[in-house]
Amino acid sequence: MNALLKRLTLLLVPALAGGAAHAAAMEPAMPSIDFVPGEVRVTTHRDRDDLLSAGLGLAGLAGAPVPFADPANPTAGELRRRAIQMSWKGIADLGPLGGYGQVYGGVPSVPGREYQAFAWIPGAHQPHRVLLQAPDHFDKARRCLVVTASSGSRGIYGAIALAGAWGLPKGCAVAYTDKGAGTGFFDYADDSGVTLDGRRAKRGTAPLEFTPPPLPAGAGIAVKHLHSGDNPEADWGRHVLQAARFGLAMLDRAYPDLAPFTPQNTRIIATGLSNGGGAVLQAAGLDDGHLLDGVVALEPNVQLAGQGRQLYDYATEAAIWLPCALSGARFDAVPFARAPTTQGWAQRCASLHAQGLIKADTPAAQAAEAYEHLRSAGWTDAAMQVAATSTAFDLWRAISAGYASAYLRRGPANMPCGFHYAATKADGTPGVADAATRAAWWSDSGGIPPGNGIGLFGGVNRSTDPTLVGEQCLRALWTGDDAISRALHTGIEATAARLPRADLPLWVVHGADDGLLPTAFTSEPYIAWLRAEGRHPLYWKVPHAQHFDAFLPLPGFGERHLPLLPYGYAALDRLWAHLAADATWPADIRTPAGHPRGTQALTKATLDLE
Repeated sequence: MNALLKRLTLLLVPALAGGAAHAAAMEPAMPSIDFVPGEVRVTTHRDRDDLLSAGLGLAGLAGAPVPFADPANPTAGELRRRAIQMSWKGIADLGPLGGYGQVYGGVPSVPGREYQAFAWIPGAHQPHRVLLQAPDHFDKARRCLVVTASSGSRGIYGAIALAGAWGLPKGCAVAYTDKGAGTGFFDYADDSGVTLDGRRAKRGTAPLEFTPPPLPAGAGIAVKHLHSGDNPEADWGRHVLQAARFGLAMLDRAYPDLAPFTPQNTRIIATGLSNGGGAVLQAAGLDDGHLLDGVVALEPNVQLAGQGRQLYDYATEAAIWLPCALSGARFDAVPFARAPTTQGWAQRCASLHAQGLIKADTPAAQAAEAYEHLRSAGWTDAAMQVAATSTAFDLWRAISAGYASAYLRRGPANMPCGFHYAATKADGTPGVADAATRAAWWSDSGGIPPGNGIGLFGGVNRSTDPTLVGEQCLRALWTGDDAISRALHTGIEATAARLPRADLPLWVVHGADDGLLPTAFTSEPYIAWLRAEGRHPLYWKVPHAQHFDAFLPLPGFGERHLPLLPYGYAALDRLWAHLAADATWPADIRTPAGHPRGTQALTKATLDLE
């Protein structure tokens, strides 16, 4: 009944926009934004500074990072431009063979305005950043709001390559949330954080994105996702729904002649990828008010109660066992499996053997035993092959150390297993960041250190396998049964997705070769659960697609894989055709049979998209 009422209301929108002001006045009043106690920052972006690329266009986005005139004191406009560029670079394959802008996607100039604020979930210690992009060519006849959450722990523009690139050219407004993560790092060395416009300020001089409790100057660096005390992942769905409400309220301000914007007269589509995909699926399960009209989740980090495997479980397992398994000859030709950073992987086999965890005596047999251990735990060959990159980049340890702190609601000075973050000197040892390094954190960082002049320290010893002690400590938090382990499990259980309503169109798109969030642990159990509960989700397990489109320009990657973004755009197109043009929503749909790109440029035939 609610879905039918909304459809009938939407059919009246052109008439209401055309002059029937009295009819519009009868609709509900402007949604409350009492969850935004501070100011809303409004900026205009036209001419050489648009919403989608900050004036850079596709070539500029793909180019070298745009410089700051004064690196120690970049302007708010410079920070925004670079944040947009680095968000694109972190998500999309913009390489010369990748096909972006020719085979799929595009970066047209989209003038408009931005409305940005700090929003608060009830009971939270820290805010989440919200942003609405309102295009000048907003489609008044088919009101559309796309709501999204940043991938990973990225800043506010962290989903622009998905939600912005699809929605803004179609005349949709786009509402973003950093879902309580983001890049507003707080540096105790100078007691500074990040303001609403991206510039840095001292504690107490301006509202900050993240203001942790006071600590001595040597306490290092605090990260909101990990040190807020909120376990923000448990509230990702609430962040998304709050961003949607913020978007409606800001649409009233942007287009007052069309106000009020309500869930009854505006189609709201939620989309996100990776952690953002998990966030929109969380939102789908919490949407008791029927805000959302449809959901498309790409490669979601979705966690279920008692089903699948939790990220912390398989990440801590991967950190310990994958280095040994990947040292085996079966992975010799895998990209990054024989990079300089992998020279210690055979030592991991010896360490596990010395602890009695591996029985075999020779390196080859030890690697084979570690491989079989992971296979028995649900890892596929494809997932392990692609995970060589995450392992070479030390992502498993970075994820495990950071997420343990978030789940346990720890601060920067008492992270589990002795880990902490600090600025790095040129030799990699802890130091103090200079002003230029500190200023670029908000625009350049992916959200969780190490990187961008911040190091992950602690959790090591002086052995020949120095990181194993910290990795096993983190693993013991999962396998143990003491008070800390029980608290960790409680934090993880709070992140479980709930069942969405039966009539909500929902589509999950996931790469079959995902080595960071393997489908066997995430989307497949989620889809099976939905179907067992009488829901009818669509699911594409895309052959040859993996987790990081941005890795496709790396040697050996693009030849073996496909980008996932075009399949996300295609799913959004079909959802929009269903919502706006009454196209039939299928009970099932054929998964495209794409094939690896090879050494040549991507083609439409390679993708197998109709």
